[in-house]
Amino acid sequence: MPFFPTDPASIRQRLQQADPVAYGKTRNFIDGAVTRLSPYISRGVITLPEIRDHVLARGYKPPSIEKFLQELAWREYFQRVWWHKGDALFSSLKQEQTDVLHYQVPVGIRTAATGIAALDEQIRQFYATGYLHNHARMYIAGITCNLARAHWWQPSRWMYYHLLDGDLASNTCSWQWVAGSFSSKKYIANQENINHYLHSNQRHTYLDQSYDTILQQPVPPQLQATEEPQLSIQLPTNSNRLLTDPSLPVCLYTSYWLNPGWRQETTANRILLLEPDHFNRFPVSSNVLQFILDLARQNISGIQVFVGNFHELQQQLQPGQPVYYPDHPLHRHFRGTADPYPWLFPEVQGYHGSFFSFWKKVERYLYRGV
Repeated sequence: MPFFPTDPASIRQRLQQADPVAYGKTRNFIDGAVTRLSPYISRGVITLPEIRDHVLARGYKPPSIEKFLQELAWREYFQRVWWHKGDALFSSLKQEQTDVLHYQVPVGIRTAATGIAALDEQIRQFYATGYLHNHARMYIAGITCNLARAHWWQPSRWMYYHLLDGDLASNTCSWQWVAGSFSSKKYIANQENINHYLHSNQRHTYLDQSYDTILQQPVPPQLQATEEPQLSIQLPTNSNRLLTDPSLPVCLYTSYWLNPGWRQETTANRILLLEPDHFNRFPVSSNVLQFILDLARQNISGIQVFVGNFHELQQQLQPGQPVYYPDHPLHRHFRGTADPYPWLFPEVQGYHGSFFSFWKKVERYLYRGV
C-alpha cells in the first residue's frame, strides 16, 4: 500500500485507526502514534470538525484527548493567522529574524548531509514519501535558521515544495516560529533531544552541547555551502477545455479543497481549478501534484481538471452560471457564492497574537458541559 493512499476506503480506514489517547502520549517520538491524516487535512479531503466529531462519537471525552484536540487547534490557529494577515503571512509576522547571513538554503540540508545522522535519514525519507514528522521539521528548521543562519523564507519554500501535506499557513508560521519571527525566541534542539525522540545515539556533533552554548558557535562546516532552491512545476497540459452542462451550477475545487462530501446534494459540474499564477508563486513537486490529482479523481465523481486562472475559467462558463466554492484566502479573487469555511471553533473570532491566547478562548467552548 502507498505511504499515503488516495482512495476513499483507505482514507476512511486511516481515520478509523486514529488513537487520540496514544497520540497524546507518544506523538513526539518518531515512531509515535501519529495519525498520518495531515495530507488529507491539508487538501481538504477531511476537515478538522469531521475529525473531532469522529473521535468524540467513539466515546472519547475532551479532557482525555486534550493533546489531540490541541494539535487540531494549532492547525486552525495557523489558518486564522493567514485569514487575518493575508499576504503579510509571507513576511516576518512579529519581528525580523536576527543574525541572518543569507537568503538561500544550506546544501547540506537539501542533500541530506547535515552531519546529524538521524536528520539526514529523515530528509532522505522525506524525498521518498513526501512526509516529515513534526519534530523532524522543527529540528531541520532549527539548524537551518539558527545555526546555518539562513533566512526562513527560501528553506520554507523548499520544504513546502516536497510536502504532501503542504499547507502554506502551517508551514510558513512554523518556520517563522522556529526562526524567532513569530515567537519570542529562536528554537533549537540539542543532540540529546534528537537522540531521545528519533531513537538515535549519535555523539560529538555540533549539536552535542548545552543549550547555553549551542547557538554561540560559528556556522558548522556541513551547513556553510548554500544555494537558491530550484523549484519548478509542470502543470497538466491539454486541461484547458471543459465539457460542462450550462444548465447546472459549477462546484469549484482547488488543491486546498477536495472534500468529497461538499455539496453532494447539488447536481453540478465539478471542476478542479489549478491556477498557474498560484503554482508559479508556490510551486510543488511532481509527486505532490500527482497526489492532488489522484485525490481529486478518486474522491470526487466526475471531476474535471482545468489548468488556468479563474478569469479564464469564467470565459468558458455561461453568463450568470452559478459558481460555488469554499471561502479561503486563496479563493478571494473567485466570483460566485462562497460557502462558509468549516472552522473547528467558529465561536472564537478575531486575531490572536499567540496560540495560547487562542487556546484560552477555545477552552471556554471545548469543555462547556463536560
